[in-house]
Amino acid sequence: MITIRNTQRRIKINTASVKKDAQALLDALNYSDFDLGIWFTSNATIHKYNKQYRNTDKATDILSFAYHPTLKAGKRIKVKSDEDKNLGDLIIAPEYVMNDLPKWDTTFEKHLQRLLVHGICHLLGYDHIKDADYEVMRKREMTLLKKL
Repeated sequence: MITIRNTQRRIKINTASVKKDAQALLDALNYSDFDLGIWFTSNATIHKYNKQYRNTDKATDILSFAYHPTLKAGKRIKVKSDEDKNLGDLIIAPEYVMNDLPKWDTTFEKHLQRLLVHGICHLLGYDHIKDADYEVMRKREMTLLKKL
């Protein structure tokens, strides 16, 4: 089940569209019946989480909290119980995303799709710390974006 929570009020979010996109991505990944949480929040709140969990004292566009944090990129989640059918949670700051748009030369909706793909890739073990890892993640993201 996809759970969407929107506690910010500055930017209008089409949650039905986000949910549809998220489900399309889960379907494409063969995780259709997995849980995914998406929380739209303020810059102040994401700043707090970024500082607490990443030691980075500023707001950001998205944070990913994987339910299976040791999963390696490209590997399948091994389900041993219904509880394991969970990808994790994404926290997104729409105001940050909106303010960041000029550098991406795209619409808010398209950038939100890109971030959704990016966040889900992180939940599945992909990362971009090293250049080689970035290339693998980027390739996966491009494949998934085509599904939307």
